[in-house]
Amino acid sequence: MKYGEKEIVEFDINQMEIWPNTHKKDYLIKITLPEFMAKCPRSGYPDFATIYIEYIPNEYVVELKALKLYINSFMNRYISHEDSANEIYDTIYNKIKPKKLKVIADFNPRGNVHTVIEIDSEIVNAKTL
Repeated sequence: MKYGEKEIVEFDINQMEIWPNTHKKDYLIKITLPEFMAKCPRSGYPDFATIYIEYIPNEYVVELKALKLYINSFMNRYISHEDSANEIYDTIYNKIKPKKLKVIADFNPRGNVHTVIEIDSEIVNAKTL
């Protein structure tokens, strides 16, 4: 097993590195992850997507290598479009408790179907009030 594969296989979400946000003003962090891959839970075919993450940090920010390893850890998992997008959102939200978070999972078309899953804290939090 090569070192990159080993890092992905051994990645533990509970040890995902986060850093203190040293800035008091609000600012927006935008991250694009264009090589997301997971396996369809029904067929086993690979699903590919671009993941867009936008957040306004509160006390913490996500360390980018840790985020990359987390996203790459999906490549050998059988998980639906909806479940993967929601898990990414929940994981980031629970880890750093940002002031605002939006996750968009834009899946490549497969079988003439193009799926985009969008989860926005402003919408989620408005529904739970």
